[in-house]
Amino acid sequence: MLFSVVFQQWLEAADSRAELFCYLKDQVPQIFCLKKESSPQEEEELMQSRLLYPLECFLFGEAPQEGLEKLKQGSSSSQLCGRVFKEGETVYSCRDCAIDPTCVLCMDCFQDSVHKSHRYKMHASSGGGFCDCGDVEAWKIGPCCSKHDPGASTAMETDECVLEPEIYERAERLFRILLHYVTDFLVWEENLETKDNAYYCVLYNDEHHSYDHVIYTLQRSVNCDQADAQTHTALIDKEVFRYGFISNSFTAVLQSNSEHISLQPLRVEILHAAVMAHQTFVLRLGPWFQKIISYSVGFRQAFCQVALEANIDRDQPCLISRLMLHDGRMYKGARKIVHELIFCSMLMETEFKRLFAIEFTKHYKQLQKDFIIDDHDRSISITALSVQIFTVPTLARQLIEEGNVIKVIVGTVMDLLREHLDDNNRFFFLGYNSDKFARIQVIFHDLRYILISKPSIWTEELRREFIEGFKAFLGLLRCMQGMEEVKRQFGQHIAVEPEWEAGFSLQIQLRHILAMFQDWCSSDDEILQLAFEECHKALMQCNNQPFHREATDYYMCKHILHVRPYKVSQEPVSIHLPISRLLAGAVERLDDSESFDRTQLAEHPLRCVVLAAQVSAEMWRRNGLSLVSQVYYYQDVKCRDEMYDKDILMLQVGTASKMDPNHFLMLVLLRFELFDYFNGSCSSKDQVSNTSTIIQKKKLYCLCLVFPGERYVPGVSQVTKEDVTMREVIHLLCIEPMAHSSLVKGLPENESHETGLETVITKVATFKKPGVSGHGLYGLKKERLVEFNPFFYHYSRSQHSKAEESQKKRRTQEGNDKALRPPVPPAFCLAFSSIVRLLCCDIIIHVLRRVLQRAAEDRSTHWTEAMIQRALHLIGQALLEEKTQLEHSTVEEVTFDFRIGSEHGKSVFLLLSKIKAVPSLEAQNDMVKWVLQMFEIVKCLREKSSPTASMSMDTTKPEESAQDKEKAERKRKAEAAKLHRQKIMAQMSAMQKNFIESNKMLVWLILFWVTFIRPSCLMEHRELCVAIGPHRGSSPAGREVLTCILCQEEQEVVAQAPAMVLTACVQRSTVLTQCRGKIPTNRADGTSYPLFMPPELAVGTHTGSCGHVMHATCWQKYFEAVQNMTRNRLHAELIIDLENGEYLCPLCKSLCNTVVPLIPFETLTFNYENAEIIGQHLTLPRWIQIISARIKGLKSHTSLNSMLVVVFRRKFSDSIAEMLVVCATTVHRVGLQTAPNELCPHVPIMAWNTCAFTIQAIGTVGVTRLIVSICRFFCVLFFNLIQKNIYMSSQKTYCRKRESHFLLPGIGRKNSPSLLEVDFFHLLTPTCLVLISQQVLVVFCQPSAVSSAYNHLHILHLVTMAHMLQVLISSKVMYTVMWTALSLFDRFFWGLLIRLIPDVSGSSVAERVNRGIEPFLRCAALFFSCLTGVHPPEELSSTAGQMEALCSYLALPSNVFQLFQDHRDTVTPLIGSPAVTKAMKGNIQTVRYPRRRNRLIDLPEDYSALLNQASHFQCPKSTDDDRKHPTLCLFCGAMLCSQSSCCLSQLDGEDVGACTAHAATCGAGVGMFLRIRECEIVLMASKTRGSTYPAPYLDDYGETDPHLGRGNPLHLCPERYKKLNQLWQQHCILEEIARSLEVVNVMFAFEWQML
Repeated sequence: MLFSVVFQQWLEAADSRAELFCYLKDQVPQIFCLKKESSPQEEEELMQSRLLYPLECFLFGEAPQEGLEKLKQGSSSSQLCGRVFKEGETVYSCRDCAIDPTCVLCMDCFQDSVHKSHRYKMHASSGGGFCDCGDVEAWKIGPCCSKHDPGASTAMETDECVLEPEIYERAERLFRILLHYVTDFLVWEENLETKDNAYYCVLYNDEHHSYDHVIYTLQRSVNCDQADAQTHTALIDKEVFRYGFISNSFTAVLQSNSEHISLQPLRVEILHAAVMAHQTFVLRLGPWFQKIISYSVGFRQAFCQVALEANIDRDQPCLISRLMLHDGRMYKGARKIVHELIFCSMLMETEFKRLFAIEFTKHYKQLQKDFIIDDHDRSISITALSVQIFTVPTLARQLIEEGNVIKVIVGTVMDLLREHLDDNNRFFFLGYNSDKFARIQVIFHDLRYILISKPSIWTEELRREFIEGFKAFLGLLRCMQGMEEVKRQFGQHIAVEPEWEAGFSLQIQLRHILAMFQDWCSSDDEILQLAFEECHKALMQCNNQPFHREATDYYMCKHILHVRPYKVSQEPVSIHLPISRLLAGAVERLDDSESFDRTQLAEHPLRCVVLAAQVSAEMWRRNGLSLVSQVYYYQDVKCRDEMYDKDILMLQVGTASKMDPNHFLMLVLLRFELFDYFNGSCSSKDQVSNTSTIIQKKKLYCLCLVFPGERYVPGVSQVTKEDVTMREVIHLLCIEPMAHSSLVKGLPENESHETGLETVITKVATFKKPGVSGHGLYGLKKERLVEFNPFFYHYSRSQHSKAEESQKKRRTQEGNDKALRPPVPPAFCLAFSSIVRLLCCDIIIHVLRRVLQRAAEDRSTHWTEAMIQRALHLIGQALLEEKTQLEHSTVEEVTFDFRIGSEHGKSVFLLLSKIKAVPSLEAQNDMVKWVLQMFEIVKCLREKSSPTASMSMDTTKPEESAQDKEKAERKRKAEAAKLHRQKIMAQMSAMQKNFIESNKMLVWLILFWVTFIRPSCLMEHRELCVAIGPHRGSSPAGREVLTCILCQEEQEVVAQAPAMVLTACVQRSTVLTQCRGKIPTNRADGTSYPLFMPPELAVGTHTGSCGHVMHATCWQKYFEAVQNMTRNRLHAELIIDLENGEYLCPLCKSLCNTVVPLIPFETLTFNYENAEIIGQHLTLPRWIQIISARIKGLKSHTSLNSMLVVVFRRKFSDSIAEMLVVCATTVHRVGLQTAPNELCPHVPIMAWNTCAFTIQAIGTVGVTRLIVSICRFFCVLFFNLIQKNIYMSSQKTYCRKRESHFLLPGIGRKNSPSLLEVDFFHLLTPTCLVLISQQVLVVFCQPSAVSSAYNHLHILHLVTMAHMLQVLISSKVMYTVMWTALSLFDRFFWGLLIRLIPDVSGSSVAERVNRGIEPFLRCAALFFSCLTGVHPPEELSSTAGQMEALCSYLALPSNVFQLFQDHRDTVTPLIGSPAVTKAMKGNIQTVRYPRRRNRLIDLPEDYSALLNQASHFQCPKSTDDDRKHPTLCLFCGAMLCSQSSCCLSQLDGEDVGACTAHAATCGAGVGMFLRIRECEIVLMASKTRGSTYPAPYLDDYGETDPHLGRGNPLHLCPERYKKLNQLWQQHCILEEIARSLEVVNVMFAFEWQML
């Protein structure tokens, strides 16, 4: 064979590389050159036979099939899964077992792993990662699934090479040649010096231009149509677009055309045809490499060895490094090939993964710089591989030791941000490039990956390199320390808002990194000490800015403070202090840091706290919103743990130092600029503003509360992280009950994105499950309420108000006082125990006395109630501290002394007593009482030193006595109310006895009526509860007065009065269909619409209403106003379609498109004697003869047209007539999807059909009073509509056709449908109405009540018998003949049954027929109830056992088969008609009765099953691996590819997506789809209108998870899915979409037609 000779020459050649290159140079252009047009399949076959087959022969040394068989015998499979994720693919992470959040599993491995029963998260992959199954470093337990378990029979060891030496040597040689070939052509740079025509113009993909931009450019440059341009653009997005053999000038044409619509031109290059062919083959070699590597571990190791081996030229990097360094210049398709090769080779082998990581780190800075200037996303950049390298713990530590990767990463960031440094070596981001800055921030992810697992064992090399990296990191923080300083603006408002987002973006990126560095440092004492020293040194270098003034002495309460003056309101201040906060975290973990001046460390954090207080006091309002936003984020949950909390911690560190607490508080007063105010040396004029001063004082009190009160920091007090989380949750739930997601948002996340909520939530809260809507809520346990602190330092202003109001309301409901007492805090650790001295120092008591004194003097300009509240809380906190120490120690051992017995303490006590009498502080009386009680308790403890138990009794005694008084008062009031009720009841009883004595005769008559007369009346009423026939019951008589919802005026519904209308919505429906997806198409003229509704009910027209009534004139004015207002609204056409007459109900905002006029019900007097006489003569045969004669004699009555119009107008007002036409034409227009035409002959047919279909739909979902009244309006409406349309010239033909096919023997027509091809309820409804209209035509008057009763009776009997035959024929059951069944039927009917079905069992047939016709009888009962007004019996309100009641109400025999006995002469021709014979002989697929009740498809209970189904979904029209959006139709279960160009189709001449096209055939334009990867429902009503809806899947916390944002396991909620099912069955999808769009402010219209 020729190719065998070729590879034999390769093997024997001295330079096989040259031979192979020569062969490729000859063959590749022949296959991939565009001069020869060939199909992709032919091109693939040529490549396999002429290129890949010889390469495989060379590799195996023989035929590939034989070599592969030998290889399989001794091959080993990998323990690692290594599945490369596509963009959007669902991945899973175990929250219990994963080392870090980046450890994920693919769908298949997760389903077969132990983690399925653990706490896991699922989310959509951004692409580029691979499955970590089998990686022992990624999981604490269960590293392998059952498929990749080394102990399983299907898995083996992976580390040793099992290839024969000859094959391994050939593999190395071949891989080296081909990798050089691949590398050379992927990094190719063409030198255009020739003008040869054999060149391609190559158009590359970029992210600067959209699809539309490229399509536009191609249309103008290549002169192609839009369809070809779209095809070329799709190819560009995946690979490249090559255009013909062109001249060099074509590049300029493309670029100039693209510059018209974008600042940057398209990337266009000119490549030689041969080069382009080789590059195409290189892309095909990528999958071939992956296939070969998967055959054996030896092949993979050989490939890695070749890819990573050093180049002969030391200046040149290895092959894989060359590809990485050229990654930013390669196009999208080539990048994916290279990345997938790296995944399946080097990242699957531990040693080669280490070598690759070293190469990656060596070129890290250059790779990142290339990425910064690249225009592609990170997911298709080589830099995205860092997550696969840096997150491996052992590999990360090796890279730190050998390559100091921390220093490399930080150095890369510094190089990229160096351009933003100012003269003071601080960052200043004015005019920065946001896109470039966002890419730089991505580099911080790599630093977080490196630090994600702290070491358990430290080596000297690791310590040295880590400290070096830490110093580099401090260099970055030094540039952030004090950056973007602000100075208070005076006079004029700031002109331009300064840039602040960049600085806070850096802070957010560093938030977890700072915490990780602190964790690494705290894991080793030596490292912690060294890090603290380096951090302190860096801080001192940053804090060496000189003060503007020298130190000054300040005096207060005989204390002197020597400090430099500084005013935050006048000097520059920065909110960015990362080094100070990093140092605070180190001090927290350091046991001995007394050698440093910790007071000096607290200066800058104190300035930040003061700045936040002044901004809250609106002193900085002229500085604009930028500063307000910075202060907001400073205290927000996203940043506060590394900003605000660390500042508070540093202030506590300063407080806990050897500094006198009086001096510390004096410093705080100075920085708050309140020193002179509390020192009495300043008047109100000296303050900036009285309001600002008051707010600052409030903040000062809060800060004084925070210093000693906020102890929930591990290392500061004796608490754990769990206690801290528990306290946060308690205070969040004190605001209001919250959902799980709301609690998670209110808690800070750690580096693993965990909040610790699940470990504590059950201890502090109880869960309330959600209902059909809403979500589950957590409520705080009652016993945890004592831990509530109203001045919790993480509360915002609004949260504080809500929590305080909520807790006061709760205490009032429980009958307690409103005092919100401070909780008992945990004890400080020894190093921070001196903080409590702040609560009893001279300055704090002086400050408290000052504010209480002014409150007692009622000088309202110097205090507020909030200040007093905080002062009382501060006093209570101090007294609690002293009480706690006294209870646990002797008086001599207690160090805390609030000095209750001193003059200061007595003055505070007296001031509190005076405050009780201040009227404006009445709300604080309960708190004042509690504080005074605490004074007494602490005093008793100091004087008596009683045991703790007795003191606790004394503590609760005052409160208990107050509660006893309240209970006694409530009991007294309850007794008084009880006596009052007894007195009233006695009076009523006496009055009743007096009435009976004085009216004995009247009472006797009432008893007689109740005992004898009323039961007989009820029996009579029960007997007359018949809707049709000679025994028809009476119709209700009464006036109907309704109120217009617009003008609120009442009006009686009268025939000659102005019309009252009911809002209504007409829509096409497939809710009842038995053949989903088979909707008949209608021509424009509607002639293809079937005259008879088929039993499959493929598509019908449904009319619904919300039940609200208006005057017709009011509705017309309202509709005109809606039109005028909506035209000016943005995207109003998405909500309502004005051209189709849509509007929203003025009251409930339901979507409507027509109105139904209300017509008064006519009460007819029924003469039962005449009915009996007429019934003797008007038998069914005689009635059929009369009707047949009338139909045959129906001629053109043109002379009667005007007379009929006069009769109609005389009966109803013009307003009602107009509204009848409006409603009927809307039904016709919507049902046939045609232009409105009231003269169309299909108008009455559509009116009849919508009446029947609506009643059938009602029977599906249950009858309600509102819907029954709607049906009555329909019946009366269409009865009168027939009278109006009967004079039309074409109508009489339809009347003849409609009646003469089935029911009247002898008038059958050719090509008439059989009994099995008609829905008989759709036949019953118009037949009853059209016969009445024919009597109008003949006798020029309304038919009598008796005549109508017999018409209804005979029609119902005929239709019922026909439907029974339909049920019998369609059942196709075969039973054994049992003569015992003859007792049920007479021989005549049995003979008929034998003719139809040779083998039947009578009893089974009876049961089957009853079940089959019961839905029909229910609809008939509802129809005749609305038509005649006879109320149905109460038995019909139930859902079971209705057959007897239905037969009674419809004047049918209880045994419906009796109809065949009574009308044997009539039914015999019907059974023997050609139509029935034809149906019995043919093999026709018929509808079974009762019809199947449509429901939404069954969904799996676990959402993972749906995700698994979606992961295996393959688009039938696409072969690429691009991300798809699998979408499930809930009507039929079809899986569709939505929002994808591959599945576009034409609908009405427009391009639409798969879902839109499917909805047109499956739901008549209405659709309900589940987007699986987004976990949301999409409701569609047309090509241009839709909305999203929550999916029926909830997590364990009763919440939905759109787009899998939280990733919790999801389970189906049956109640919510049932609600979705009702939404569809009740035809409320259009209404739900309109409501959703009305609520949401649509700024940009979504292209629903492309879904």
